[in-house]
Amino acid sequence: MKQYDVVVIGSGSGGEIVEASLSQGFSVAWIDKGPLGGTCLNVGCIPSKMLIYPADRIVEIQEAEKIGIKAEIKDINFGAIMKHMKKPIRESHEHMSQGLVNTEDFHYYKGVCHFISDYTLDVSGEQVRGGKIFIGSGARPLIPPIKGIENVDYLTNETVFNLTKRPESIIIIGGGYIAVEFAHFFAAMGTKVTVLQRGNRLIKNSEPEVSDLLKKQMDKRMTIFTNIEVFEAKKIGSGVTVIGRKKTTKEEREVTAEKILIAAGRKSNSDLLKVENTGVETDERGYIKVNEYLETSKNNIWAFGDATGGYMFKHVANEEAIVAWRNALHDHKTKMDYYAIPYAVFTYPQIAAVGLTEEEAKKEHEILVGRAKYSDVAKGEAMIELEGFTKAIIDKKDGKILGFHIIGPYAPILIQEVINAMALGGHIGLIGHGMHIHPALPELILRTFGNLREP
Repeated sequence: MKQYDVVVIGSGSGGEIVEASLSQGFSVAWIDKGPLGGTCLNVGCIPSKMLIYPADRIVEIQEAEKIGIKAEIKDINFGAIMKHMKKPIRESHEHMSQGLVNTEDFHYYKGVCHFISDYTLDVSGEQVRGGKIFIGSGARPLIPPIKGIENVDYLTNETVFNLTKRPESIIIIGGGYIAVEFAHFFAAMGTKVTVLQRGNRLIKNSEPEVSDLLKKQMDKRMTIFTNIEVFEAKKIGSGVTVIGRKKTTKEEREVTAEKILIAAGRKSNSDLLKVENTGVETDERGYIKVNEYLETSKNNIWAFGDATGGYMFKHVANEEAIVAWRNALHDHKTKMDYYAIPYAVFTYPQIAAVGLTEEEAKKEHEILVGRAKYSDVAKGEAMIELEGFTKAIIDKKDGKILGFHIIGPYAPILIQEVINAMALGGHIGLIGHGMHIHPALPELILRTFGNLREP
């Protein structure tokens, strides 16, 4: 059995802890089933955004007539787009692999591991024991209990990137971030897209009016059905037929397409690790339980990222990894702060948000709400952006920003100003401290806070 000061499970944000451990002179074991880089690099944020960028350009060309430009797309080279997507992943793998060579007191174990006793893991037949263990094992696609799904060659966010030929049609099961981003991508490529969402709206954690506008805009390019419970899938010739039932009326709906993509949620990898063998508790969904310091139920074992089922974003996992490491190293503990957690959805239109929704804020605060449309500022009017809007939620008593939501062009960029203000304490006055360029879209943020009203 090999003994290490630090064992890190997962090669995504776990890399933050590996680097920090080695810099402190600890012996380190890094365990991952591969490939290096975790979900974000290999089957998540990076490859998906490499596909979304050309999709955005296509839709912009298609909509250019609203600003007086008639343009035509003559060809979309799907194969070239997919090939280009893989380049930065390959380069990152090469860079990371070089970093693993000739590092003292370090060993990288590639393989599926599981706990066999306290602080002890089996990795492909080898036993590894750690003084401090950090679990960043991530999550995998959740495959719902659909009759016949095991006989269908379905796609997930992990396998969709292997496509080399554009499907003529595709059914996407789900209505969250992954589902709507791939719906946007395939529709832009020219694929006939049908989205079957179990819930009553897309991106269920967003503001209802944001979700409504997203569906309205996406409906123009694809078919979207909400409140549909898919209960059967079967192979029909070279395609797939999916049968769902309307949750309100029980009416059945049948859809056939060349491909099917399942994006119906995520499942923690904790079951693969058999964390119960080392005394780590999980919740009813199988996610690892942690406290505000990222500590598990077992002393000297921490967990972070998707494995805990919290905010499943790479930027959150990175921060959690840093906090977990800090708490492992120092007696004075640091709480993980979730006050200003931002997210973005790179669909068309784009969505970005930080903090609470109006409904969430009302539970514990007296609030003011500010709204503005892109067309309320000169730059938005120049863009003829008539649908996009922003929404701010403020604590009426102390002027603290509780939440901010944007749907429209450049939403993930625009919201950064609000994120920074919230990180500095969140008082509304911070937004006006800096001069805003005129005419430019950031004036939209100022306009939103200038329109505060009782909800």
